[in-house]
Formats: sequence, C-alpha cells, structure tokens
Amino acid sequence: MLTRRAFLKGAAVLGAGVAVSAEAADAHIAGALPSQKTPGRPFSGYGQPSSFEKDVQRIILASQGTNAPGNGQSCTPLHLLRGTITPSGLHFERHHHGVADIDPKQHRLFVHGLVKQSLKFTVDRLMRYPMVTRTLFLECARNSSRNTLPEPAQATCGEIHGLVSCSEWTGVPLGLLIEETGLDPKAKWIVAQGADASSLMRSIPIDPALDDAIVALWQNGERLRPEQGYPLRLVLPGFESCIGVKWLHRIKLTDAPAYSREDVAEGAELLPEGKSQLFHFTMGVKSVITQPSPGWSLHGRGFYEIAGLAWSGSDRIAKVEISADGGKTWAPAELQEPILSKSFTRFRLAWNWNGSPAVLMSRATDQRGHTQPTRSAWLQQYGAGQRRRYNAVQAWQVESDGTLRNVYA
Repeated sequence: MLTRRAFLKGAAVLGAGVAVSAEAADAHIAGALPSQKTPGRPFSGYGQPSSFEKDVQRIILASQGTNAPGNGQSCTPLHLLRGTITPSGLHFERHHHGVADIDPKQHRLFVHGLVKQSLKFTVDRLMRYPMVTRTLFLECARNSSRNTLPEPAQATCGEIHGLVSCSEWTGVPLGLLIEETGLDPKAKWIVAQGADASSLMRSIPIDPALDDAIVALWQNGERLRPEQGYPLRLVLPGFESCIGVKWLHRIKLTDAPAYSREDVAEGAELLPEGKSQLFHFTMGVKSVITQPSPGWSLHGRGFYEIAGLAWSGSDRIAKVEISADGGKTWAPAELQEPILSKSFTRFRLAWNWNGSPAVLMSRATDQRGHTQPTRSAWLQQYGAGQRRRYNAVQAWQVESDGTLRNVYA
C-alpha cells in the first residue's frame, strides 16, 4: 500500500500515458478529428447519457415468484460508477407488485389515528411547506445476501451488493405534519402505507419518525422517479429501505405496531437458536471495494488505485482500512470529503501490484465504534439461514492474470 504522493510519483515513473514524438503530436493536433468535421446534435429537452455508455444500466434480477407480477429487484452497477451520488436512473429498485403510475393531482396523504385532528394533504399543499434536503443512502435489507450462501457467487460487485444507492432527498419533515395534527401522547408508533398494488405497510417507532423522517418529493434535484415512489415516499435515514414506504398515502398514529405482512416477513431477523427478532431497523456499518472488483481486470503489474464505498445506518464513517493479503495486514484508506452521516463515503488507497495473486478487502468503522465483522463472525451471530442485513467484510481474489472473483476469507 502507498501514500497518494508516492502513488502519483510512481505512476509518473511508470508512464501511464503513451509516449509519442513531438512530430506525431503536432500532426495529430493539426488534423481535423471526425467530431470536428460536422456539427453536433441539437439541444434536447432532457439530457441522456452518451451512447457509448449504454452498458451502464441497472442489473435486473429475476422476479421472486410467479404469483405476484412485478415482484423483484434491480441493482445499481456500483462497479461502474464513481463519486457518492447515484444517478436517479440507476438507483436500485425493489418492488412487491410493480411500479405504480399515480397522478399527483389525484393523490392524497392522510395522517390520522391517535391525533386530535385528522388531516388530508394534497401534493400541491405539501409543496407549500418548508423543506429539508439531505444526502442519504437507502439499502435493501437483503442486499449482499448472496454472500450468506455456502459457495461464493461469481458475479459483479453490482450484482452482489447493488441493492444500495445514495441520493439527495428533498421533502417535508414528517414530524412537522404529525405535529400539525395534534399528537396524542398515547401514540408510540406510526403505520405507513403505500398506494401501490401490494398496499405495502410498515410499522415505525414514533421517535425516529418525529426526529428525522422525510416525506420526500424530490430526488437529486428533480421530482421523484416512479420507481422511487412518485409522487411521495417516506425516507428514514439509516433504516432499511423497505421502511421508507413508496407511493405514500397513509400515516396512522397508533399505540402498538400493526404486525403487518411486511412487518413480519420483511422485518424479522432469524437468530441461530430458531427465534425471530422483530423490528430491527438500522442498517449496519459496511464497505465494499468497487474498483477493482469482479467485472474489472488488471492489465499488468504496477500502480493501481483501490477505491470503494462505505456507509453506516448509525453515523458518519470514521475510518476504512484496506488489506491486499486477505486480512493479515491493514492500511488506512483516504476518505473523500464530505463525510456525511448515513450517507455514502468514498475511500481510496494506492496499491503497487506485483503480479502475484492477492486478496483485496475493506473494513469500515463508524463514529460510534461499530466495525464490519468478518464473515465467520457474522454467521456465528446470525446463523447460516439468515439472509438479511449482511454487512460482513467482502474479499475479492486477484488472480495472476489480473481477473477478479468473489471469495470467502
């Protein structure tokens, strides 16, 4: 592992650029390139990616079952992206009954239950409220579940870990709407329900709902995409994404959880002794090396930059460590600013690959002292049957020919 200064110096010595003569450079610059010979395309009403980036798409996984059309997910191609903000069109999806198509002029949000006065909000009325903007990750509780299987899946980083994305969310603080109804002191929970075909319903403790939950109307500066719950969705910082109900149309204040279908099926953790723990909301601290990773290939020995993403549902990322020898030794990575709470943090570290097989790993720690567990420690805590909230350290094997594959270490 190398410091950034040593990396830059070494890369210059190595000669990352291709040497050309002054005459060849002059001849190239003097000639007209194909793109300089004809006018470019005209303006468009909505920008699109370059046609040469057509392979950068969400990874659509097979539907989970045949009795529920539209039930399944698509993954963010983490290994093909840089930075910390996920483009809206590449944000992962998880749907239980397809993508609802809702007219915002007809949509209503009801807040009722243990309140002094039930209220109905139109989208236009919500637009008049003071709004907040926060950059937050959303992660499906089943993200990375392939790594709980007995044999490591040979798939790209996005296919394994891509049920997580990070966006700038803008909307009305949920607590503001609840306070306007006149909260009954007996209210301890809220029950949020979506207007999609599955009528997804989740129970949430009242405190986080009043604290920092957002009724989001905007994502990355534009109105929500239909896949993200247009015209309204709930965003609870650090909580599993399924609790952030999409196509939000009802908030009920209650004195107890609803124990809905999704509360039980989506919110339970199976423990080794055979019991299930309900209502575990916060996602654990986690990191993954996205470059290089499966789907990439190293082209000869020399200097490379190891880069990836880290996040925690509890707080900011405090540090990320990287190992190139399967966890025998660790080196601190550089964290890219800004380092925000409950958001993606980009990390990087220079590496001089000597051409021999290596095992790349990253290990994140947040400000509260939570550190990613090893895979064996995670399995000891949850058991081999658990498929939710997997946050163990990921290992990528680098072969001598430069290819990468998923391994357990």
